[in-house]
Amino acid sequence: MTKQIKSIAMEEQIDSNGRLKRSDFLSFDLDHELYAIDIKEVEEIRVWEVPTIIPRSPDCVLGVINLKGMIVPIMDLRIRFNIGSVKYLPTTVVLILKAGEVAGKRTMGIVVDAVSDVIDMGDNNLLPPIGDSQVIPFVSGLLNVNNQVVSVLDVDLLLDINGLMH
Repeated sequence: MTKQIKSIAMEEQIDSNGRLKRSDFLSFDLDHELYAIDIKEVEEIRVWEVPTIIPRSPDCVLGVINLKGMIVPIMDLRIRFNIGSVKYLPTTVVLILKAGEVAGKRTMGIVVDAVSDVIDMGDNNLLPPIGDSQVIPFVSGLLNVNNQVVSVLDVDLLLDINGLMH
């Protein structure tokens, strides 16, 4: 049911030329690969801080932080996607994201290696994801930006807690 709703929501966001109607993305680096998310879903960019551990949480959920009185879970995308070794460097940041209706309007932080740039989609088409990896279920499409392929992640699917528990 959730995938059907998400599919309908994505169809409403694509114009007649196959481009997303919302066109600005925040790109970030994760193990030397570029990913992007809709900039409208980014609440805040924070420096890395060690979160408070939550017992019996999924491995990729590092814990929680207090954000202006709100408890926000923090997920490490390297662990979630099973890519590279996890290292927290001075460039490591936490992107505080706000998911939409599909994910229950959830707020969650994701740990990434570094923020890269703001991408204006311009005349680029969002291409369908290809390949087979743990990342592909979360990729809504691929963008070609300056001869680099950027995987655009679906924040609603990424922050779906029920998906983490299975």
